[in-house]
This record gives sequence, C-alpha cells and structure tokens, in this order.
Amino acid sequence: MSKFGGSNSKKEVPSMSSGSLSDIVFMLLFFFMVTTQMRETENKVMVKLPEASEVVKLERKDLASYINIGPPTRMLQAKYGTEARIQLNDDFKSIEDIRDFIAAERESMNESDRALMTTVIKGDMDVRMGIITDVKQELRRCSALKILYQARKAE
Repeated sequence: MSKFGGSNSKKEVPSMSSGSLSDIVFMLLFFFMVTTQMRETENKVMVKLPEASEVVKLERKDLASYINIGPPTRMLQAKYGTEARIQLNDDFKSIEDIRDFIAAERESMNESDRALMTTVIKGDMDVRMGIITDVKQELRRCSALKILYQARKAE
C-alpha cells in the first residue's frame, strides 16, 4: 500500500566524482614544490668525515656557513689536481678569500642573528692539519670565533 519504494527495489550507491581529483593532485604538488628546499651548493671536494666520540647536532642550520676542505672530486682532479682545496659556496678559494666570504655571509643575515653565526669546517679526514689551522687563523682574524667541526659518530 505504500507509494514509496517497496522492499524489492534496491538502491545503488552513486559513483564518486573524479572531477576534483586533479585539483587535489595539483594542490599537493604545489605544496611540496614550495616546501622542499633544494641544495644550495654543489660539492666540488670529496669529504670523508672523521669519527668523533661526542657528536652534537647543530641547532640552527640557517645561521651556519660551511667551509669544505678536501681533494677535488674525480671529475675535477684533471683540472685541479689531487691536493686539498678550500671550497666556499660553489668555488675553490684561497685562505685570503675567507675574510670576504665571512663578511658576505654576515651581510646576508639579520642584524640580530649575526652574533649567533657559526662557521662549520667540513674537512676530509685525510687532509693535513696545516690547512685547517690556516683556515682557523683566518677565521680568528675576521672575528668568526664560533667554529664547529663536522664529524660522524663513531660506530
């Protein structure tokens, strides 16, 4: 006696609309493109980090300036040889260029963060200590006194 569907009629679930699926995919793609940070410098030196018994993680990497010291990569050894080189940003530099590098790094920071700037020396374990000492002396001359050595934890 009822007018509204009897017990013998089955209801079908409507299919899901895929019209907004492309919007969601592009929104996720845009999110990951904006939040992903690409590598800023290209490694031109090979660095096998020395082992250390006590390792502390760097708190603010945005306030760190990196000085890489080691032999050039295999592709660059024909041009630069196998002696240890100093890499500042994307170029090989000499000890005298460290002062300008530190000054440029300080200028790129906020004035309040300049006192917190840390210089990280990432030196190969087989590099002679003389070049590391020369870098430290030059850092001392330009008042970059907060220095860290990058190392890996001993296994």
